[in-house]
Amino acid sequence: MNPFNEKPCKIEKCFDDWKKLYPTAYDKHATDAYTKVRTILLNGTEFEQNWFMHQLCRHTTDNNLRRDVALLRKLEQQQQKRLSYFKPKDETILETTISYEQLAVDLTAILAQTEKNKYVKAALDFALLEDFDHLYRYSDLLEMEQGITGEKLVGSYTEIMPGRPTIAEHRHPFDDVRRPITPDASLATKLHTMTITAAEQQTMNYYMNVGTFYAGSDLGRKLFLEIGMVEEQHVTQYESLMDPTSTWLECLLMHEYAECYLYYSAMSEETDEIAKKIWTMHYEQELAHLHYAASLLKKYEKKEWAQIIPDAEFPQLLTFNDNHEKNKHYIRNILKNTVGNTSVLEEYTDLNNVPDDYQYFKYNSAINKTPSAVASHKVIDSYISEFGEDYRFTVADHPVKSLRNRKEDNIDLGRRKDV
Repeated sequence: MNPFNEKPCKIEKCFDDWKKLYPTAYDKHATDAYTKVRTILLNGTEFEQNWFMHQLCRHTTDNNLRRDVALLRKLEQQQQKRLSYFKPKDETILETTISYEQLAVDLTAILAQTEKNKYVKAALDFALLEDFDHLYRYSDLLEMEQGITGEKLVGSYTEIMPGRPTIAEHRHPFDDVRRPITPDASLATKLHTMTITAAEQQTMNYYMNVGTFYAGSDLGRKLFLEIGMVEEQHVTQYESLMDPTSTWLECLLMHEYAECYLYYSAMSEETDEIAKKIWTMHYEQELAHLHYAASLLKKYEKKEWAQIIPDAEFPQLLTFNDNHEKNKHYIRNILKNTVGNTSVLEEYTDLNNVPDDYQYFKYNSAINKTPSAVASHKVIDSYISEFGEDYRFTVADHPVKSLRNRKEDNIDLGRRKDV
């Protein structure tokens, strides 16, 4: 599928009335977990595009270009609103959070397994184990405070158990910046870096905005605060991978192409009838957006779309439905081999290889002055105190021996040497 070869509708036909912007929400009890995951991913992609276009308009003095971008942005805003209101009003903040973390885990695992660029793959593998741990800690909070098991929400697609302990994830900001990909990177790699950046940014934004509204407990509010800071680190990592040499309008074209790719992927595997109609409608609208962006590139920079995306055939589609079993095996393998890793500037290494005076230890100790009081640990410690052991959903023993004890939360792995 080459979206540039498709005939789009006229851009003016993309404006929708209020009725269309307020869809019938999904049923949180009956809707498949991956439908919820796709909704979050596509919402994040829309936010990324909207925010990018606002930044574009703040960096040009050409009001004609600003008007052209404002038109496109208004259409993207409509799509974003429709996706936001596809979420039902009876779904709690914490229930939605589980879907956010499931997206982070499964999306990252899928991209890592297909990524050919070894450095980008290493970045995906590194953050994967951290989002995996977040899913575990939020799930324990959910079961403890709302009596809902994470297994029910993830549809048994994703295991729930400790990853790299969240307390070990707090690194000096210098160690979250990566090397960017080069302009000659594959189309798949460019899509991967854009997609994961949008997804993690959506999670960061969600926690930034809803954490203070969490009414369950102060401990829950503190957990959103702590994990929200880690999500900021993940956005820093992933955005620094993206090609920084592209012009604003080249980036605009790539954003629209990525949206076409993701909506086409979503509609190709969706099982929910209402969701599939939304994905299909948005894909058809995105075709118009893409061709409009191509016209802007030609109008303002005198470039053809083929100069930016020479081979515009969609790479392998992003699919969740057929990958959950492979994801489980993949995550277990990454856990077994890299759970003790940390970051040293642009590289990854086992914590035991890091000098004792390195900035990671100083920063982590300054942030976690009283480790026993850190929210991510207190959630598990409180759950164990109440129920005798932590909450997990697993298909086998934990692949890391030091994380098998369900009656004690390990807060030293990945944070202290020789653990």
